[in-house]
Amino acid sequence: MASAEDAESKNKLNDQLKDYITQWRDERSKEEEELKRLKEKQAKRKEIRIEQEKKLSQQKRAEEEKIKKEETERRDAEALTKKKDLEDAERKRQEMMAAQKEKGGKKSQAPAMDARKEMSKSKEQVEEEMKISLSIRIKPLSLEEMDSDELRNKTNSIWNTIVELETDKYDYEQRHLDQDYEFKELAERQKLQLRNKAIKKGLDPESFTGAHPPTIHMFSKYERRTDTRTYGDRKKLYEGGAEVIRSEMLESAWKDKFGEWSKRPKAKLPKWFGVRPGKKVGDPETPEGEEDAAAEEAEAEEEYDEEEEEEEEEEEEEE
Repeated sequence: MASAEDAESKNKLNDQLKDYITQWRDERSKEEEELKRLKEKQAKRKEIRIEQEKKLSQQKRAEEEKIKKEETERRDAEALTKKKDLEDAERKRQEMMAAQKEKGGKKSQAPAMDARKEMSKSKEQVEEEMKISLSIRIKPLSLEEMDSDELRNKTNSIWNTIVELETDKYDYEQRHLDQDYEFKELAERQKLQLRNKAIKKGLDPESFTGAHPPTIHMFSKYERRTDTRTYGDRKKLYEGGAEVIRSEMLESAWKDKFGEWSKRPKAKLPKWFGVRPGKKVGDPETPEGEEDAAAEEAEAEEEYDEEEEEEEEEEEEEE
């Protein structure tokens, strides 16, 4: 009985395991199919994206080429208009020079061009205009069609033009040097005038010749008026300090005490064993008026010595 039951339980377990395995295989196959479908979808999306990027790049390239083409067309049109303008100007200049040669007049200067317009041009624009003007002025020579006489005449004419250009260049250089000298002389005159103006106003001679105007010294930051004091007066404001104030206070206190002491009632010293102090035995006694006069003379001499010492100290400080 037990063996039959064990066999039945084993069969049931085997059936359950088979069901589980078949179910797992079905789920695994479904997952694999889903994964395959997703990969195919991703690959399709990549292909679509690559195609879109190709289209965008082609469109962008076409737009850039169109912009470049428009830019080149615009530059060509500008160059053509510039060339026409320069050809007209050159033709007018040649006609004017031919008319002057026929009249026999002196060579006049070219009309002054707009300086701002010329300065605003870039280096590339100037080089381009120079090339255009040179291509107009310098015409190619057909040397194969010329004979020896024509070549000789052409070389002589080119040599004469070179000589004229070199002379003009030398004249312009000398004129530039003269103008530089005149500018320097005018600048020195201006400096001299500004120095005299500063001296008249009581300022430093170099105050007006600098890059900036002279600073205005105010009397104080609380009053809106200029400081008319001299440099010495303003320098004395910062001299001394607490030490000078203390010495002045001590000096005034000493003078007050000395005045009080000099105004004291003067009495004769009492005799000591019949002799007054300051006198030797046998000296005659001085009357009362003479002692006072001697004391006043001694005080006057002391005051005179003190005044001399004060004057000497003031002279040393001034030095």
